[in-house]
Amino acid sequence: MSVQSKKRILIITNELSPYLEITDFAHILNKLSVKTFDSGMEIRVIMPRFGIINERRHRLHEVVRLSGINVVVDKDDHPLLIKVASLPNARLQVYFMDNEDFFKRKAVFRDEHEHFFDDNTERLIFFCKSALEIVKKFGWPPDVIHCHGWMTSLIPMFLKTSYKKEPVFAHSKSIYTAQKEQFTESLGPDFLKMVMNSAALKDKDVEPYNKSNNEALIYGACKYADVIIHGEEELNKEIVSEFKPGKGKKVVPYNPDWMENTEPLFELYQNLSQD
Repeated sequence: MSVQSKKRILIITNELSPYLEITDFAHILNKLSVKTFDSGMEIRVIMPRFGIINERRHRLHEVVRLSGINVVVDKDDHPLLIKVASLPNARLQVYFMDNEDFFKRKAVFRDEHEHFFDDNTERLIFFCKSALEIVKKFGWPPDVIHCHGWMTSLIPMFLKTSYKKEPVFAHSKSIYTAQKEQFTESLGPDFLKMVMNSAALKDKDVEPYNKSNNEALIYGACKYADVIIHGEEELNKEIVSEFKPGKGKKVVPYNPDWMENTEPLFELYQNLSQD
C-alpha cells in the first residue's frame, strides 16, 4: 500500500482498553484499533484524559507543540492540553484531551456520592470540540471518523454543520456506536443554548438533541451519523425503530462475535474509506 493511498481512520471514544473500560466495547475498540493499524492503514485514537487514567503507568506525556489551543465552551475559552501514549503491544498513538477544570478530578462522570457532575455538559462540549480542533491542527484528513460513547455524541452533528466547510473533514464519513443510556439525569435546561453558544449553529441543527438527556444524545448522533453500529444487543426500542437500514443510512446490528473477531468492523472501515 503506497503512502498516497493509505486510508486514514480516526477513532474518537470516551473508553478504550486498557485505559478506561466502561462497557465491553472498550475491548472491541482496542482489538479493532490494533487490527486497523496492522493492516497498514493510518489510524489515530482520541479520548478524554480522565483523572483516573494513571499517567505514569500508561506513560502519558504532554505534546507541547500541539497544546495551547483554546476551546470555546458556552462563549468561554478553555485551554486544551494534549497528552499522548502508545497503545500497549502496538506502535499506535492515543491522544488524550486534557484540561485542569474538566478532567483533573479522579472520577469519570460521577463524584464519590454517585452524583452526576454538574459540568458534564461543558465536559461533553469541550471534548467533542477539542477532538475536532486537534485534527485540524494535525492537518490530517480522516476518511472515517468512528465516534463511540455519549461524550462523542455531538461530533456527527458538528461534522454536518459548523465544521462542514473545514477542508480536513471534507471527505470524512462518520460512524456512531449506539448503546443503552448510561445516565438518567438531564443535561439541564440550558443544554441546547450552551451547545449553540459553543459553535456556529442554528436552532434546527440542535433540534434532534432537544430532550437534553442521554437518549437525546444517542438520537442526535444517530440522526447525523452516516453509519450506526449497534454497540449492544439490547438497545432503546425507539432508537432501533427510528433508525433502520435504508437510503443514506447504514445500520450494523450487534454481533457478540466482535469480542473475538473484529474483521466485520474492519471491513466496514475499508468499505467506507473507499466509497
